[in-house]
Amino acid sequence: MGGATAGVAAAAARARRKVISHFMSKNAVSPDNAVSFTPARRMEEKFFDRLRENGVLAPAKNGTYYLDVPKLDAYQRGRRKKIGMALAGLAAALAAGVGIGLLG
Repeated sequence: MGGATAGVAAAAARARRKVISHFMSKNAVSPDNAVSFTPARRMEEKFFDRLRENGVLAPAKNGTYYLDVPKLDAYQRGRRKKIGMALAGLAAALAAGVGIGLLG
């Protein structure tokens, strides 16, 4: 990974941790405990929006949200699966490149 790519990946990971931690630390896992969230950075806002679009953050009253834990688990499993598939594809492409280099 290049320096810029690593920086973006680190910023995305921080945003994920910050958004999820905000709701978990306030026990906002039900409509009765819903809280508001104001993103401090653009990356946090993008992740917050993604979680809302996927139903992981459910709206409650007065502009508050709560974390739907089963949906969060499913979202994270799906994300890990996509990353695993991408890494497997990369490994296969690398192996094919090495194989072609050895045969050529």
